[in-house]
Amino acid sequence: MVGLGPGDAGLLAPMARRAIERARVVVGYGTYLDLVPRELLAGKDVIETGMTGEVERCERAMAEALAGRDTVVVSGGDAGVYGMAGLVLEMLAARGCVGEVEFSVIPGIAALLGAAALLGAPLTHDFASVSLSDLLTPWEVIERRVDLAAQADFVLVLYNPRSKRRAGHLAKAVETIGKWRGPDTPVGVVRRAYRPGQEVFVTSLAGFDPGCADMLTIVIVGNSATRTAGTWMLTPRGYGRKYRL
Repeated sequence: MVGLGPGDAGLLAPMARRAIERARVVVGYGTYLDLVPRELLAGKDVIETGMTGEVERCERAMAEALAGRDTVVVSGGDAGVYGMAGLVLEMLAARGCVGEVEFSVIPGIAALLGAAALLGAPLTHDFASVSLSDLLTPWEVIERRVDLAAQADFVLVLYNPRSKRRAGHLAKAVETIGKWRGPDTPVGVVRRAYRPGQEVFVTSLAGFDPGCADMLTIVIVGNSATRTAGTWMLTPRGYGRKYRL
């Protein structure tokens, strides 16, 4: 399992690069395979599936690994953060293959970390991450998590914020957060981080337009202490209360 980082090849971790270099088979979703430098795929068998082909992807990767071929499954960001590591391990366990197949996870720079870096310093205190995709998790559960995290004053990172099928989920989440946050709360939006067409901006909760987001977007909503510093987003850790800065 290899995390590719947020997009730019320069953010591909050295261990991840070495794992792909020595692999004979590379398996992934097409959008993520596009993030792999072309030279690393040369001479390898590449297995690509679509957005809802996760189980098929794992089955084919397991078959290659059981046949003795060094196989890498790639995920965007980190493979263990909304990535494929969990499903692969779950399927290995369900089929009694744990221990029969050598399994390892090589971490990557998670998408939320890439987005945070582009926004400044929004995650320097406690935060919670919630995916708004209800393909695998009931919306009622997601909405409750958003509500409780907002009530607890976590900075909120919203993954998979909006798709054509789920056009209204982000607006509902923002409305829920608004019960516990002021209208001037900074909201950071990062789309296509470290990829061509990158967009980064900071707005307010009251001024935020859910229509600006899609599945390639990370939305970060500040907590009660988050503020802007110039064009940057800043969540203070609390040093200013203890030291003279």
